[in-house]
Amino acid sequence: MKKALTIAGSDTSGGAGIQADLKTFHALDVYGMSALNTIVTMDPDRGWAHGVHPIPTETVKTQLETILSTGIDAMKTGMLSTVEVIELAADVIEKYGVNRAVIDPVMVCKGENDVLHPENKEALRDRLVPKATVVTPNLFEASQLADTDPITTLEEMKEAARAIHHLGPSYVLIKGGSGLNHDQAVDLLYDGKEFTLYEAEKMETRWTHGAGCTYSAAIAAGLAHGLSVEEAVRLAKDFITEAIRNAFPLNQYVGPVRQMKTSVE
Repeated sequence: MKKALTIAGSDTSGGAGIQADLKTFHALDVYGMSALNTIVTMDPDRGWAHGVHPIPTETVKTQLETILSTGIDAMKTGMLSTVEVIELAADVIEKYGVNRAVIDPVMVCKGENDVLHPENKEALRDRLVPKATVVTPNLFEASQLADTDPITTLEEMKEAARAIHHLGPSYVLIKGGSGLNHDQAVDLLYDGKEFTLYEAEKMETRWTHGAGCTYSAAIAAGLAHGLSVEEAVRLAKDFITEAIRNAFPLNQYVGPVRQMKTSVE
């Protein structure tokens, strides 16, 4: 049984974060283990406003010691609440020689517009992103890491991918999704030499909660199974497309994607 670690936050509503990661691992036949570093709550009396509740770094560390003692085939990170936790994740990759690490540089909660912890951006950029096998920013996160204006075109995605690759990751996957003026949902993979486009049907829907977490977790699952990065991204692109197609409204505020069981070949 292949095993994967996720270091992320708990989405109390169940659609994103640790919950999405573990559902994705299970759907792709990977045994998932989780180190929780923050809990995100939503206030139904204030339009689903998010509250972020960090967990002590020492508790995160002991969770990681438990998991890593079993051995892992891949890992991913999601929301990381503090600079200390970001540094801890980077130390894990280095200390344990993790060579299949997917870094999802989460900077905002869906439905929120401000960077959750602005001081973390530099730590992500300088400490964790350089250790990634694959870093998976969305358009906003890519502009933050590359220090560019908002990204609206494919050429701007390429420029940002080049800048992010200079930080040190082996691969950069910028998730354009439905954010570009394009008739397909387009994502761009860059290995430092070549660009690879991944395209899928663009679906007009509000219900995409947990899409980024699910996508990056699917890449980690593919890597755990021994796929190449290119193969793992293709698997993940197909997986998230179906997850969005099968999304549903949880309430008037949010609708999570649905992780559908599939085989890995």
